[in-house]
Amino acid sequence: MKVAVGLGLMEFPFAGAGDYWRWVDLCEAGGVDSLWQTDRLVSRQPILECMTTMAALAGRTRRMRFGMNVVSLALRDPVLLAKQCATVDVLSEGRLLPAFGIGSPLGPEWQALDIDTKTRGRRTDESLEIIARLWREESVDFAGKYYRLAGASISPRPVQPDLPMWIGGSSDAAVRRTARYGTGWQGGAEGPVEAGRVVAAIKRAAAEAGRSIDEDHYGAAFPFFFGSASDSIVSGAMAAYAKRTNRDPARYFAIGDETAILDRIAEYVDVGVQKFILRPVGDGASVLAQTRQLIEKVLPQVGMKWPKAA
Repeated sequence: MKVAVGLGLMEFPFAGAGDYWRWVDLCEAGGVDSLWQTDRLVSRQPILECMTTMAALAGRTRRMRFGMNVVSLALRDPVLLAKQCATVDVLSEGRLLPAFGIGSPLGPEWQALDIDTKTRGRRTDESLEIIARLWREESVDFAGKYYRLAGASISPRPVQPDLPMWIGGSSDAAVRRTARYGTGWQGGAEGPVEAGRVVAAIKRAAAEAGRSIDEDHYGAAFPFFFGSASDSIVSGAMAAYAKRTNRDPARYFAIGDETAILDRIAEYVDVGVQKFILRPVGDGASVLAQTRQLIEKVLPQVGMKWPKAA
């Protein structure tokens, strides 16, 4: 069992870069496993661009790993993205955790950029094949519906000999995509029950495809808050989640004390999840305070309850 707890952000909750780097430094010194940035290109809310953030984290940190949760491939050029990932992996000495998906059909990018949401799946599949081949092959020829390459290559290639390729999404197509291309699965808005269903389905599909995914390469994400669900910032976040996903936020958010957070982690562990991206609810100083409590009260108990092999 290799339970690992990382932290993630979607919206940029800080007043400026100084507060952000204080948060990153706190995570680096506090034993947080990894940092994750949600991908969003078009937004009225402040959200960092994820690939730029990966490069900045590569320069600021020395221990932690970091990843995109998850980059929408249908909105990116696959050759440029493969090159960006390889560059960040080289400069961070092998600490990048790339995670890819098709993007939510409710995202504002599709209308703003005039991209048909019905093409997301096919574009993503073609991109995954292109990226994987560019990472390992000297020259890539590719003829797809959306992308065509002739003798394409990138150098330097990633430091990690088998750069991870985590896939997001819980649909049947996402399950098949993970089984075919992925080295891991990263959940998003799924609660423990749904995450367990997806993990089991991916394992079956991978076996049918003659592949296997490491047991500790299944991940989940959920928001946490030390305090009460009646706090206005928490109730607002829970209401937004319910409206966006039509899911029960009480089965997703972990609100209360360290026991509530550890119990939610245990629910996911019981269904086969071992990697976590926890998102502190709040803004500014609240995010720093929430992170500090997680480091002091939760991470030590995770290490005792699910100790990693030496």
